[in-house]
Amino acid sequence: MAGDFAKRNLPSSTHGLMERARRTPMALWRNLWKVGRDDPRRAIHALKVGSALTLVSLLYLLEPLFEGLGKNAMWAVMTVVVVLEFTAGATLCKGFNRAVGTVFAGSLAFFIECIAEELGTVSRALFVGASVFFIGFAATYVRFIPIIKKNYDYGVLIFILTFNLITVSSFRVQNVIEIARDRLYTILIGCAICLFMSLFVFPNWSGEELHYSTADKLEALARSIEACVMEYFQEDMTIDQKSSRDTIKKGYRVVLDSKSVEESLALFASWEPRHSRLGYRYPWKQYVKLGAVLRHFAYTAVALHGCLESEIQTPQSVRMLFREPCTRVSREVSKVLRELASSIRNRQHCSPDVLFDHLHDALQALNSAIKSQPRLFLGTKNAQANSMIAAQTDQRSSSGAAALASVKTDISALLDFRTKRDQTERKTLKPTLSKIAMMSLEFSEALPFAAFASLLVEMAVRLDLIIDHVKELARDAHFKDCMEKHDIKIDVKGYKESARTLATNVACVE
Repeated sequence: MAGDFAKRNLPSSTHGLMERARRTPMALWRNLWKVGRDDPRRAIHALKVGSALTLVSLLYLLEPLFEGLGKNAMWAVMTVVVVLEFTAGATLCKGFNRAVGTVFAGSLAFFIECIAEELGTVSRALFVGASVFFIGFAATYVRFIPIIKKNYDYGVLIFILTFNLITVSSFRVQNVIEIARDRLYTILIGCAICLFMSLFVFPNWSGEELHYSTADKLEALARSIEACVMEYFQEDMTIDQKSSRDTIKKGYRVVLDSKSVEESLALFASWEPRHSRLGYRYPWKQYVKLGAVLRHFAYTAVALHGCLESEIQTPQSVRMLFREPCTRVSREVSKVLRELASSIRNRQHCSPDVLFDHLHDALQALNSAIKSQPRLFLGTKNAQANSMIAAQTDQRSSSGAAALASVKTDISALLDFRTKRDQTERKTLKPTLSKIAMMSLEFSEALPFAAFASLLVEMAVRLDLIIDHVKELARDAHFKDCMEKHDIKIDVKGYKESARTLATNVACVE
């Protein structure tokens, strides 16, 4: 029986394996093509790494160069593999750390070797071992200092590695100084090739990456808010909502997951010289601060998206009463975010008209729409729910009293009663409480919408903080003035006060 079953299933399993093997190359090719299409700089960087490895391999392949450096030429290949990064700032940081760590380690190892030569065999071994211990201990402990950990951790690691290799090998090898010199030359050659490829051959700047990614995050938040509000007020519920939900999630996730990338880009950008050529230090820390504010704003977008996933929803007929003012508020919030993104992308100050614009009027319209429908937020079913809860409580207490009165004093009968009562309560308690909770929430069909509207108002209020940070960045980075100049006084507090008034009104009707 088992043999017949295996024979029947063998052709189908074989066909499945063959089909999977046939599809794997195409799927791999599509993934590779997608990686290069999403960011063509990745393909260019791969070509740069291949070219750099080819150049540095000539030190080992060409006979004249190999005779001068010997097997130490492989250190140049290792340097290219380790140091050459995607951006110029990262390459500069790692190249500087590797060069400085190697120089300091070689110098200290030379000093240790000069002292050890004057000692005997046993004393020299003890001295070398003690030197390795104390230098390794001190260097490793220094790595925990925050500023060293942030900027020079790789250099300290290279220092430990190089020092131990030279110091320990010097105990058995006589010409260790020449070996250290050749290794230093090859490492410097590898660093030079990496710097040439990073700075002069289609360079990718960390500062530019950080700058444009900040603008992209503002635009992603704008798309997420618009898609969320559009789906909330969508009339046709049969339309596939997968694409809309993907747009919403992608918009705020790109902001929430960007903290480590922002900090790394800001660190590497500080190593790049091109941004400081105007005589001032570029304010990369302001981008990190602005990213923190955007993440704080994105949490509101996450909560707004949570209203779409809530189990308790406002009826569609009630939503339509507030569709126009809510859509107007989201449109104005998205408009401000896009204007801020454009100002950062073009490195110019924000337009005063857009910062002021119609957000104040949109919040006033939403405030008026909520005030015009007071009965939606103050239903008449609250008293019924309270009376039902009281009736359930009285019924439970009376039934419990009657049951307890009829219980015998015998211990076995009492235990039997308690067991039956616990089993009954487990079966009925959860459905009863759920029913009471649902009926108590029916007093206001607009309660879920009140939460949605409050989040929209919260977004409008938090815009003020984003605007302040963008203006601070524009001032510190010396952005150019806006093309259109108007004698208009910007008052961003106007819509903030309106937002607070609207939030108070929503709280009151709740």
